[in-house]
Amino acid sequence: MKTSTGGTAFPCHTIAMHEGMTLRDYFAAKAMQSLIINTDENSAFEADLWVGRLSYEIADAMLTARKE
Repeated sequence: MKTSTGGTAFPCHTIAMHEGMTLRDYFAAKAMQSLIINTDENSAFEADLWVGRLSYEIADAMLTARKE
């Protein structure tokens, strides 16, 4: 199953087309910031993979919510 990316987050339509990051990646990065800020300092490094996975789950939920 292909995951929707939501398109580009910051497209730049100039002579050289730069698509930039996907909206999914942008949402995941914002979610990750919040998760890291709210994670106990001592457990932050132990939870790095968990934080990454959860960030993309949140991003996917945000993309789904945009469709509603």
